Amino acid sequence: MEKDKSLRSCDMTEGIERTAHRALFFSLGLKRDDFSKPMIAVANCWNEIVPGCVHLRQVADEVKKGIIEAGGLPFEFNTIAVCDGMAQGHVGMKYSLPSRDIITASIEIMVEAHRFDGVVLVTSCDKVTPGMIMAAARMDVPAIIVPAGAMKAGLHKGVKLTLSMMREYAGKYQAGQISKEELYEVEEVACPSLGSCSMIGTANTMACLSETLGMSLPLSATTLANSSAKLRDAKEAGLRIMDLVREDIRPSQIMTREAFINAMKVSMAMGASTNSILHIPAMAHELGIDIELEEFDRLSAVTPYVTKINPSGPETINEFHDAGGVPALLKSLKGMLNTGCMTVSGKTIGEIADQARWSDQEMIRPASNPHSNEGGLKILKGNLAPKGAVVKRSAVKRDMWQHTGPARVFDSMEDAIEAVKANNVLPGSVIVIRYEGPVGGPGMREMQMITAMIVGSGLADNTSLVTDGRFSGSTRGPCVGHVSPEAALGAVSYTHLR
Repeated sequence: MEKDKSLRSCDMTEGIERTAHRALFFSLGLKRDDFSKPMIAVANCWNEIVPGCVHLRQVADEVKKGIIEAGGLPFEFNTIAVCDGMAQGHVGMKYSLPSRDIITASIEIMVEAHRFDGVVLVTSCDKVTPGMIMAAARMDVPAIIVPAGAMKAGLHKGVKLTLSMMREYAGKYQAGQISKEELYEVEEVACPSLGSCSMIGTANTMACLSETLGMSLPLSATTLANSSAKLRDAKEAGLRIMDLVREDIRPSQIMTREAFINAMKVSMAMGASTNSILHIPAMAHELGIDIELEEFDRLSAVTPYVTKINPSGPETINEFHDAGGVPALLKSLKGMLNTGCMTVSGKTIGEIADQARWSDQEMIRPASNPHSNEGGLKILKGNLAPKGAVVKRSAVKRDMWQHTGPARVFDSMEDAIEAVKANNVLPGSVIVIRYEGPVGGPGMREMQMITAMIVGSGLADNTSLVTDGRFSGSTRGPCVGHVSPEAALGAVSYTHLR
């Protein structure tokens, strides 16, 4: 069969001058007939330490089966992944956010150097999904995202558990509310399977936004990781990438400004991770689309908050999936979305919404009956943050929307943790943690350990936190982050707090 000469892989397989290239392919065990097939990269973040990645060998195998069945030639390679849960509270968290850009660059290098015709991106936790989407946007070759899938929720004494609650249990132990034996019991049941942690943290936020942007198949964001449904997702993605290559459908045709507006609205409607405010502009930037902080605030003001997912409520991402997942959320919001946006499935966002199975209209409420008429995230500005700060409004009790108290100022998260552990932070205080921004950190660490301890120790009912660091998607309580400009850049009012 003759090869389509418009394919990028012709740069390696066609012409007498490519004799050496073909010889190298023969060393891999290929046959001459294989040179006529589109060559598809399978970029996998599999490793043996990140729970959201451990099962991805089997997922990638199913992707490759789909590619082969559809007439393509798959080649798998790996990139890195950081488990933010394991990296919390120590120097490791300085490496999490920078890993996103390394993931982007590593995929770009592999795909461009080897002239792949398309790429399937098998992704997982917090920084991997935005990194892979940035790579797809930067290269602009046909691409599809396969999310790792969700972890099962834990269960202890009838209470559903997610990872976000573990550090709260540590706070309860510190406060003498539970025994060490019970804390150890909770540790062993909180994460009962592989997959992305079952709250609406950054991992599941970005998976849902990938689906909303049109870069992954319907419902694939929230499918259980260790399930036959996830394997079917993977094989379908392998089949579908071949259609995208043959039709030359590129990420720039899918991830338009209108698609990013949809993603911002969905993030507001589900009370998503504040990290989405870091990642959405970065992904859009790769396509030459500028998104300003003020745009998030404008959209939040007109987007209803329709689904409470742990830690903002007791239900986990598993219940969100069972209620209909992202397609049902799109159906709820359909009247305020750009419904004509294309997706890798071949359907528009509007068509996906129309075909959604929406089985629980309390878990995912209609836009006409929201938890709040405004979205779950809020941009704040003031003398401490003249260029803006972010709070997960949906996770703050209404009586803490306004708070006045004495400032307790710390120059690192560790100092604040030690003060809370020693009961040296009085209820009603404002905990200020500075020099944790992108430059001051460096690396803009997540403050999840201190935020969870504040909740677990009961301080969240009357004590707030302000920082130039950032928060995990699982953070709840009156926590204001991303304060800009950061202390290390000389924010006068911020650095002179006492």
